[in-house]
Amino acid sequence: RRETTADESMAQLQGLLAIEGLRPDDVTGLAISSVVPPITDTYRELASYYLGIEPLIVDSSTPTGLTITYSRPHELGADRIVNAVAAHALYNSGVIVVDYGTATTFDCVSDRGDYMGGAIAPGLASATEALASRTAMLPRISLREPPSQAIGRDTVSAMRSGLLFGFAGMTQGILERICQEYPSKPRIIATGGLAPALAPLCESIEEVVPDLTLEGLAIIYRLNR
Repeated sequence: RRETTADESMAQLQGLLAIEGLRPDDVTGLAISSVVPPITDTYRELASYYLGIEPLIVDSSTPTGLTITYSRPHELGADRIVNAVAAHALYNSGVIVVDYGTATTFDCVSDRGDYMGGAIAPGLASATEALASRTAMLPRISLREPPSQAIGRDTVSAMRSGLLFGFAGMTQGILERICQEYPSKPRIIATGGLAPALAPLCESIEEVVPDLTLEGLAIIYRLNR
């Protein structure tokens, strides 16, 4: 929510800390991976005013241990950088990360730790919302469970089939093309909220790593602080 204030965010943070038996005073560092500039500013204010911390805000100029070969590095989203760092640290080999978020992103890292680029496609949740909001007869549905068959027997199962099998097919097709441009076969992993539903439908995905983004953010924080 772009309009979220630092006060609201701090109230939320206090609640999350309390669940773990922690207080704001226990926080000694803050690292941010954000692709929404107003939210970045909100958390910068939160860190400064409430926590007395100068946050580490990841962007293309942040030292990460990777060599970014993107032709326009400043256009590269922090989430993609963080995912690539974590993937290379985990496997130390050529790797492709498929992140099922607001957009579906494909991030490519070489054996030697070069961020090569990738692909950006629409996100599954965004497509589902577009179907429900722009058509009169189609409902909002949950996509957490893979469809049991391709032929849907009612509207909900037909939507689930079209969306999940459709995005799995898109993922498979893009991955096959990307792999043709690697010198050797890369490892392929997935992350993001809908990765558990989509990964079983895409034969190229070898593993789901749910906390990949957070792991990468922690690696970059330790490297810089």
